[in-house]
Amino acid sequence: MDTSRRTLLKTIAGAGAAGLAPAATRTEIAIEGDRFLINGKPTYAGRSFRGMKIEGLLMNSRMVQGIFDDANPETRHRWAYPDTRRWDPERNVKEFLAAMPEWRRHGLLSFTINIQGGSPQGYSREQPWINNGFDANGNPRKDYLGRLDRILKKADELGMAPIVGCYYFGQDERLKDEAAVKRGVESMADWLLRQGYRNILLEVNNECNVRYDHAILRPDRVHALIQLASKVTLRGRRLYVSTSYGGNTVVKENVVRAADFVLMHGNGVKDPKRIYEMV
Repeated sequence: MDTSRRTLLKTIAGAGAAGLAPAATRTEIAIEGDRFLINGKPTYAGRSFRGMKIEGLLMNSRMVQGIFDDANPETRHRWAYPDTRRWDPERNVKEFLAAMPEWRRHGLLSFTINIQGGSPQGYSREQPWINNGFDANGNPRKDYLGRLDRILKKADELGMAPIVGCYYFGQDERLKDEAAVKRGVESMADWLLRQGYRNILLEVNNECNVRYDHAILRPDRVHALIQLASKVTLRGRRLYVSTSYGGNTVVKENVVRAADFVLMHGNGVKDPKRIYEMV
């Protein structure tokens, strides 16, 4: 066993020691042809919208800040609650968990959540806050995993299939090198499998065609990380893996060939017909 693999297993063992016991799961996501299935049945079976079939689709919402925190004392105050005048990641995750049943009641079957979150103030030229669920070497942080585990358990109970993302372009520079980026992807895939989750889709990074510092997170090479995550297995099982692109962008062939599903964003697209053309 090489040194990097030993480090990965040590990291996962540490997460287990933190009390994150494997889940007794009840929800399983699968892909069959061009359809998503949950527990063996097509999503939204028999449903249509304005004459268009939606069976097999996975309606999802971008909820990437469910495990958010900010380690930068210069920016942490920006997220303070009006009533307490301080930021509290525990309150944030509790309120996220409390809202999930209502999302599901309205038919939402999936949501995206990211280990490095997203911009907490919309589109941002600079992102000085530190919302990073990895250390500089790419090892997942236990506090982030703890919050994520609670959300994924709740999703499993509700019959939901979240998309778990690893990297965000405003935070990827906080990992020191490409080896750390690879370790982060492997570690997350391994942890999700060891936790027993069967309802998870893995997104290597959000919008690979934007301003990433690490070259392996950009369009020409990101397929290598998809392939890396796909090779992580546990008792013959692996995760479904992909990445996403920014709005109005057609997915490149290297990603289509490597990924299990395709994620295209519609931001910046004014004419719905353009989405049809992209697909």
